[in-house]
Amino acid sequence: MNSEKLIFDDILYVTDGTIHRGRIEVENGIITDIISRESYLHPHDCREMLEFIGDRFLLPGVIDEHVHTREPGLTHKGDLATESHAAAAGGVTSIMDMPNVVPQTTSLETLAQRQALGAEHSFVNYSFYFGATNANAHLLPELDPQTVPAVKLFMGSSTGGMLVDRGQALDDVFRLSPLPIMTHCEDTDLITSNMRAAQEQYGEDPDVRHHPEIRSREACLASTKRAIELAQKHKKHLHLAHITTLDELALLPHPAEPEQPSLWSSRHLSPPPPEAWGDGTRITAEVCLPHLLFSDEDYATLGTRIKCNPAVKTRADRDALRRALTEGYFATVATDHAPHLLSEKEGGCRRAASGMPMVQFSLPAMLELMEQDVLSLAEVVALMCHNPADLFDIRDRGYIWLGRKADFVIVRRQPWTLTAKDIVSRCGWSPLEGRTFHWQVEQTYCNGRLIYNKGVFADGNHHAQALRFDR
Repeated sequence: MNSEKLIFDDILYVTDGTIHRGRIEVENGIITDIISRESYLHPHDCREMLEFIGDRFLLPGVIDEHVHTREPGLTHKGDLATESHAAAAGGVTSIMDMPNVVPQTTSLETLAQRQALGAEHSFVNYSFYFGATNANAHLLPELDPQTVPAVKLFMGSSTGGMLVDRGQALDDVFRLSPLPIMTHCEDTDLITSNMRAAQEQYGEDPDVRHHPEIRSREACLASTKRAIELAQKHKKHLHLAHITTLDELALLPHPAEPEQPSLWSSRHLSPPPPEAWGDGTRITAEVCLPHLLFSDEDYATLGTRIKCNPAVKTRADRDALRRALTEGYFATVATDHAPHLLSEKEGGCRRAASGMPMVQFSLPAMLELMEQDVLSLAEVVALMCHNPADLFDIRDRGYIWLGRKADFVIVRRQPWTLTAKDIVSRCGWSPLEGRTFHWQVEQTYCNGRLIYNKGVFADGNHHAQALRFDR
């Protein structure tokens, strides 16, 4: 047990949409006392916040619900230890790891093996998704809802060969899953047809600038519609991963419609009660950093470094996703952190690997959007800390509340430029190299222990814990 006592006095901390100045005490990894001496209605103007309140804040630790650590089987580009250290350097205290590893996390045995690997190697709190296949829906009722965050369903071709493309298999996954279903939505037939047409016109391996034409908006829209239909048919909780288009936003529950309330708008930072959803159907959505930061104009300079699935699309799509952050369409912001060696990113649409490392720089990047008045600090905290905890019913995390786990990150406004020497991920590169950020992660605390302090990591990983879900 962690017997260390921590006291943060005269600290600015952010929780529940409000900035407080006060004192926080921690013992045995739990928040034991909070004294709020002053509270501030959260300004939406970053300059106003800095002028009147301050430039150093304690936030809840970030919960990244969408990462690929690559362990087991793909550890030449990353593993639980390296990628969770990168997470800690970015203020991320909990990660939820995807199933497309080797062997895939698609059986009860491989799930147990990954959970054991997490306990042995992860530097931050951890959990693992169970992957659906065309033949394993019968296993879904056997999953432990307290240790598995959700079922991951690839409804379109993606890295890892876990496509579920049979009609009955898809129906069985939605019918039998006792957990939320998180979907990767792209229509495989459309992608295959688009690739064939692109190869006829541009050659065997079309330039990466054609990636959003091949993995098109139409492919995303068709598959997302299908997922929503299945969730409505079986009255299940569907969480749509990495929305990329303005068109898909039109499919999501609109914040202004009381019969289908949207989760956590900028004015309502806690989830609606279960009865608000009526028949049990629940549709929520995630947006990922690559689609908030880049557009198809960036392929000219960054090339395959920003190749990911679904593809980065137009500036209009990117700007619509940014607006949607404060309009209540998105429950969460995640990274889809997916490290590859740069040698694996060589080629074009066919050969170059899809995915990019993002977990270390997600919080500074979101705070940069705050600098641009895209959203407020309170909204950053809601989308990256509060809402993932609420969405997945994560026990005792995500808020600065009495009795909660002491997962914290301290950030300061101090401009810096990202260079290769800053990168902790094993792959050793970032599509954000050369960018200047205004906010820096100074310290990260996991379960009451200081694990990252201005570039220095704590020894060991005994502070990390498996995430638990209250279901």
